Amino acid sequence: MPVPWFLLSLALGRSPIVLSLERLVGPQDATHCSPGLSCHLWDSDILCLPGDIVPAPGPVLAPTHLQTELVLRCRKETYCDLCVRVAVHLAVHGHWEEPEDEEKFGGAADPGVEEPRNASLQAQVVLSFQAYPTTRCVLLEVQVPAALVQFGQSVGSVVYDCFEAALGSEVRIWSYTQPRYEKELNLTQQLPALPWLNVSADGDNVHLVLNVSEEQHFGLSLYWNQTGPQIITLNHTDLVPCLCIQVWPLEPDSVRTNICPFREDPRAHQNLWRAARLRLLTLQSWLLDAPCSLPAEAALCWQAPGGDPCQPLVPPLSWENVTVDKVLEFPLLKGHPNLCVQQVNSWEKLQLQECLWADSLGPLKDDVLLLETRGPQDNRSLCALEPSGCTSLPSKASTRAARLGEYLLQDLQSGQCLQLWDNDLGALWACSMDKYIHKRWALLWLACLLFAAALSLILLLKKDHAKGWLRLLKQDVRSGAAARGRAALLLYSADDSGFERLVGALASALCQLPLRVAVDLWSRREMSAQGPVAWFHAQRRQTLQEGGVVVLLFSPGAVALCSEWLQDGMSAPGAHGPHDAFRASLSCVLPDFLQGRAPGRYVGACFDRLLHPDSVPALFRTVPVFSLPSQLPDFLGALQQPRAPRPRRLQERAEHVSRALQPALDSYFHPPGTPAPGRGVGPGAGDGT
Repeated sequence: MPVPWFLLSLALGRSPIVLSLERLVGPQDATHCSPGLSCHLWDSDILCLPGDIVPAPGPVLAPTHLQTELVLRCRKETYCDLCVRVAVHLAVHGHWEEPEDEEKFGGAADPGVEEPRNASLQAQVVLSFQAYPTTRCVLLEVQVPAALVQFGQSVGSVVYDCFEAALGSEVRIWSYTQPRYEKELNLTQQLPALPWLNVSADGDNVHLVLNVSEEQHFGLSLYWNQTGPQIITLNHTDLVPCLCIQVWPLEPDSVRTNICPFREDPRAHQNLWRAARLRLLTLQSWLLDAPCSLPAEAALCWQAPGGDPCQPLVPPLSWENVTVDKVLEFPLLKGHPNLCVQQVNSWEKLQLQECLWADSLGPLKDDVLLLETRGPQDNRSLCALEPSGCTSLPSKASTRAARLGEYLLQDLQSGQCLQLWDNDLGALWACSMDKYIHKRWALLWLACLLFAAALSLILLLKKDHAKGWLRLLKQDVRSGAAARGRAALLLYSADDSGFERLVGALASALCQLPLRVAVDLWSRREMSAQGPVAWFHAQRRQTLQEGGVVVLLFSPGAVALCSEWLQDGMSAPGAHGPHDAFRASLSCVLPDFLQGRAPGRYVGACFDRLLHPDSVPALFRTVPVFSLPSQLPDFLGALQQPRAPRPRRLQERAEHVSRALQPALDSYFHPPGTPAPGRGVGPGAGDGT
């Protein structure tokens, strides 16, 4: 059955539009041979009977090598069949007989007509082609002039066009010559298969799955198959400056029209910056990820707590030109959470700012940045970077740095400040302000303690009234703490839809406790707008700043991702999906475990019968890993630390979570129609015991 030519190109070529195979027009078979040889197609369909091998008395032609090539035999312009072209390379074997020998020479003319040494060498080449369930044999006649006959040397080749075959089939070709000299040559070849396309939907995503072998090259093009004038509507959030449109008629070798209409569209540039992300590679190197190339400049700035604008460190550092996906370096000696990267475009408008070192070094610190400027003859000056500008030290100004100027200079001289940058022109120092803030608050704390002592004395004098008041105060404090709850960020690998429903049931049950749960299932719209990397960094930073905990929910898919990252040396495993928060989190979670910052900030968990805690990579078992629901009390106690309730209250909450989780466990491990084992209530329910 003829196959459309663009499907053949999808199977055989690197481009789905340009055919890379030679076309043969018409159904006729043909043969041709090397220069100097003469050949003729004797019969294109003979009986395949190799026969016995009888050594020829004189020199004969023998096949030495078989070579195949895929071509297209086209009966119409757009419908072609795959065809196998076969080339047989020939050489002369055997010896000339003495002149007095009266044997015939290779089946050629009568020896009485011309001397054997001056006669041409003639042979019949038999080609057999087997492609299940059919077999074909053809007979070619080839003649070699005496001038080309050199014993043991190749004389050329004869080519046959061609044997038709189906995509994906295995073909076997063998050849021999008559008169026979040796056994036939054999060749087995696997023809390429057509990459069948399967389309499936998973929520908001559509998956295109191509079923091809790993070694096969293919091309793929997504296009609109339309007729007549059309109006196509694009979502404005998908527009970027480098989005171009290509239009062409669905005809062979058609001319294509290209247009890039969004290069100057302000909305497209806004979408581009929304999708742009900064990624820290090492302490000194980082890069800009963006869908399109863009002109931009970047500089370091200092972000102080309190919401003040980030102050660029220009000078002493300068603006640097930025290229998308190209590594950029700043000559830093140390990292600091208050150091941020400011990104601007050619219009000198701030477009992007990220404090890359805050992800690994924690939240912003109440430090003062000192700028040291060095001049000739070892002259140097110091100023403290503040929202009002750079305040010289020492100074009589009324700013905070000026009032503490002498202490800051003493800290700098005694080596208590952290040097961030240094060269011949100057240096940057970060000096902590925590101890000075503590001194200022010491008197206030003393006054509060005196007031509390006096209040306690008064309450002791009115003991009966105090008991009722303290009881009400205790209830208010407990209800307030329960209302606030501890923050918990739940991370998991979306192995399948059933596992996602199980995760959703667990998150909903935890929300009924004094916990504030964040999970990507409830933030799909936000993740689509920000991207999974930015969404995870924001959630993790907020959770840890509030003293919360990150829950790593392990499954077979999560263990495989973690193992892949650890084996590949923490290299990125590919591009993130729009909702793949777990894969996006590994770039930040792994450094916390490798650098020993995970205990107290992370907790692991897995479900009974789905994964044993020992299957979790050893690096992640440096924090507690609980099996659910059998270890629910311990798991809830770890989540609600440091205000964990009493054991009895904790047991009640564990039973509540187990009851809420049981239907999802039964649905996951025992789909409808299969008998489920008897369930219980409380820890251990649903674990099959």
